[in-house]
Amino acid sequence: SEKLLKTSYSVHCEGRAIDWHMDARDKKKKRQAMHLMRKELLATDKLGKLRENFTTPLPQKYIDAFREIDQDPNVELIVVEDDRGQIIGTFQMTFLRSLIYQGGLAAQIEAVRIRDDLRGKGFGKQAIKWAIARATEKGAHIVQLTSHKERTDAIEFYRKLGFEATHEGMKLKL
Repeated sequence: SEKLLKTSYSVHCEGRAIDWHMDARDKKKKRQAMHLMRKELLATDKLGKLRENFTTPLPQKYIDAFREIDQDPNVELIVVEDDRGQIIGTFQMTFLRSLIYQGGLAAQIEAVRIRDDLRGKGFGKQAIKWAIARATEKGAHIVQLTSHKERTDAIEFYRKLGFEATHEGMKLKL
């Protein structure tokens, strides 16, 4: 990883993963990322279609969430770009300090999305490998993620990258 700004990192392969903070002053890039997430990543997701709101303009709660994420030093919203600088995906990393593992730091990966037409071309694999390297760089002792049980392709994808189903996760909707 090459350090770009205080909290920004980039990896250059066929595609690039750059954290949201790098483009904090680039309003056009932020708008592109929010549009892509709403119209192409969440709206085409079979589970996202059931729980997200895709109205135009984008509801304020999404904009507020982007701002809050951008200000939290323990959360990084990653934008995945192809070699032409086109945003093709996103994911979020949250770094959690805990009292277990001797006060260890865990990296949680969430909301992984790659454009449908580019799946199977290696961008997701590059992004997750970048995330693992980023977690290592920050001193995390573990990288964890969850995937809905219906996402069997995603679960197999993560297994191939070395992730193991070691815990039974539970949620309580409020």
